Amino acid sequence: IEKFEKEAAELGKGSFKYAWVLDKLKAERERGITIDIALWKFETPKYDVTVIDAPGHRDFIKNMITGTS
Repeated sequence: IEKFEKEAAELGKGSFKYAWVLDKLKAERERGITIDIALWKFETPKYDVTVIDAPGHRDFIKNMITGTS
């Protein structure tokens, strides 16, 4: 997280450090929005967890629908 915090701060978006865990595209990081869907899966002793980062900006709704279907 420290790496993401440093990179985000360099672009003036220090509060976006957690978003950068899943936002990998340069355009996503520069604009501060999710453009493409991203998944992160992990397991706990009790649960299988999937974190989904989907676009919410109206210009990228098609990406969200395609990625979640």
